Amino acid sequence: MERVSGGHPPDITLESLTPEPLLGREYQDHPEAVHERLRRRHGAVAPVDLLGVPVWLVLGYQEALHVLQNDAMWPKGMQHWRARNEGRVPDDWPVAPALEAGNTMARGGAGHAGYRTAWDAALKPFQDPAHPRTRRLKDNIRRTANELVMLLAREGRSGTADLAARFSRPLPLMVAGELLGASGSQSERTLMDIWRILDAGPDSAVAAERVHTAMEALAEEKRRRPGEDFPSYLLAAQPRLTSSELAHELTMLMEMISDHAGILIANAVVEIISGDGRARASLSAGMIRETVNHVVLRKPPLANFMPRFPLRDQRLGGYVIRAGEPVWIATAATHADLRAAAGASTDRATSTRAHLAWGAGPRQCPARELATTLTTLALECLFEHFAMLELAVPVDQLPWRSSPFVRGLRALPIRYELRADYEIPSPGPSAAAAERAAGEERPAPASMLRRLLAGTVTGTVDPHSF
Repeated sequence: MERVSGGHPPDITLESLTPEPLLGREYQDHPEAVHERLRRRHGAVAPVDLLGVPVWLVLGYQEALHVLQNDAMWPKGMQHWRARNEGRVPDDWPVAPALEAGNTMARGGAGHAGYRTAWDAALKPFQDPAHPRTRRLKDNIRRTANELVMLLAREGRSGTADLAARFSRPLPLMVAGELLGASGSQSERTLMDIWRILDAGPDSAVAAERVHTAMEALAEEKRRRPGEDFPSYLLAAQPRLTSSELAHELTMLMEMISDHAGILIANAVVEIISGDGRARASLSAGMIRETVNHVVLRKPPLANFMPRFPLRDQRLGGYVIRAGEPVWIATAATHADLRAAAGASTDRATSTRAHLAWGAGPRQCPARELATTLTTLALECLFEHFAMLELAVPVDQLPWRSSPFVRGLRALPIRYELRADYEIPSPGPSAAAAERAAGEERPAPASMLRRLLAGTVTGTVDPHSF
């Protein structure tokens, strides 16, 4: 029987229901349709089947805000999961590697506050506008973005391209490499494995082992030879971190910057080109940060947050959630609920900032300012140099990843035309090369960028295999 709202009898439990599978072709291509069907049937909270495991999915904005702002009563941490503790979650469940990661995003308990303080300290040099490290990072982002456009421009002033492979993934990858103080090739291999983990593929457990091994080696290197990078700053703020513990934190940073920020850039381009006009209006008005705000409201990169587990039985929406049952917040669904409650804005250039794309409460994303800055600089570069950017396929044919965590594209096929006044640099030595020779810091040499982009064509790096 369909219920819009109200209280289901308290004897109805997650185990007694027959939830519909969440992941599937419809959810991959049209998650909003799945969310609305669940909302009509169950209300603000719905039971779903996540790759064979029953979980609760929060669709209501107020219900999600209640959970996020009450971390003590709705903590993270796999140790709270009753079904898992009782052996009712398969050992080879492909979502488990992401949930079992011992990083600040997944960890529960009293120790979280100390880790979060260390994270804030380690990220401050990259997010504080007054810090010289932040200014250098912004300069490097602009240079790398311009170089990626230049590499595309040398193939023609107009044409078609996969903008995800040619721009929105390589740019955050270079930034992540700079933050980690890691080589480009190491970052590239690690990013591919992170895609496997977040997409809950059959080899997610093996990928998780490889990522941890790579990050542990980097952690040991930074312990021996610290530098001006995130792992060194994190060690300075939390000296007792073991190399294994630091590796988990570095993996989290790689996920947030390389994957989530890359998704955000691509989603922003799609929303500007094919959305309801609000993102384009704010971009035209020169309010690029407001453009990003529109995008995270309509197409948040993190589709479902890490699960929470209530410490005692509590009613949420129409159901009683039992202690230790997993509760997942569906970010885009809560934003649809927020928009419905707020009504349509008459100002097309501005939007509500009450979204949950970065979370809420004590666990709000520590790198949200860095991700926003990276995205705004990327969009500035793209729409400064291109006279025309349009989708090369109908919007309903865009190839989305199938993931329980993120809402991102496998590819972003576009048609483009450079502005008439864009001058394509010659392949010879440039002023930027001279600056590099003089010792100015760069996130990656042009040869590294060309090798990475060539890999997406030759098959060394296959953006469609995840």
